[in-house]
Amino acid sequence: MKILIADGYNLLYRSRTGWGQGENPIVFNFIRSFKALVEKFNPDKTYFVLEGAPKKRKELMPDYKGQRVYSDHDDFYRQKKICIEFVKKFLPVEVVRHEDHECDDVIGYLATTRHSQDDCTVISSDTDFIQLLSRDTDRIKLYNPVRKKFLEAPDYDYVEWKALTGDKSDNIPGFERVGPKTAQKLVTNRSLLSEFLSIEDRLTRFEKNIQLISFENVDDKKLETTAGIYKPVEIKKMFEDMKFQSMLNDKYWANFERVFGDGEATI
Repeated sequence: MKILIADGYNLLYRSRTGWGQGENPIVFNFIRSFKALVEKFNPDKTYFVLEGAPKKRKELMPDYKGQRVYSDHDDFYRQKKICIEFVKKFLPVEVVRHEDHECDDVIGYLATTRHSQDDCTVISSDTDFIQLLSRDTDRIKLYNPVRKKFLEAPDYDYVEWKALTGDKSDNIPGFERVGPKTAQKLVTNRSLLSEFLSIEDRLTRFEKNIQLISFENVDDKKLETTAGIYKPVEIKKMFEDMKFQSMLNDKYWANFERVFGDGEATI
């Protein structure tokens, strides 16, 4: 089977950019971009994964992602809800979330465990998913929708490399004077890495960063899942109400039906 796994919030935040249409430009951008991705990869099954709380990471580091500042200057939160409900109700897509795990963990679980025998394509511009490529480069692919290209697995341990450089976006501190090149030298030379980590508390910090960056195990039984049903009448009505005129022309609508008109998502 061909499995498409979309990083839901990553796509939603990406939809804040672009020209949009009508009074809900984020919704417009999201629908067009999501439809284009499903059309491009033509999967047998599509997942749309949402965020849960980083419970274990917060316990390990209370300031995890603590530096992030969120803005609603463009009416994002209202439109984000519309997009999520649209996928849940009207598209043959499985929407998945775990209350106590981040989206990354759930995607990692889907690609490596639930669909361990299938060809999986992960859609996200988040480089944390590179660690999946290090595990299985033949079966798992990572597509960056911003750069519009597949990312390749590095020839070193990505998690160790990132544990050394840190991750500013998640508020994970790296090591002083260790940039990308130095980190690569260390993780590709075990004796150098061992010598570097032998000083003071570096090994403890390194191991803590690895825990924060590595994907966590997810309990499948606690996944919150919604399977949508394709509803063309309701979708057209929504497009009309939101004045998405370009989505209502015969050519675009016929194409939209070809992409999503398969009925109900299977769980």
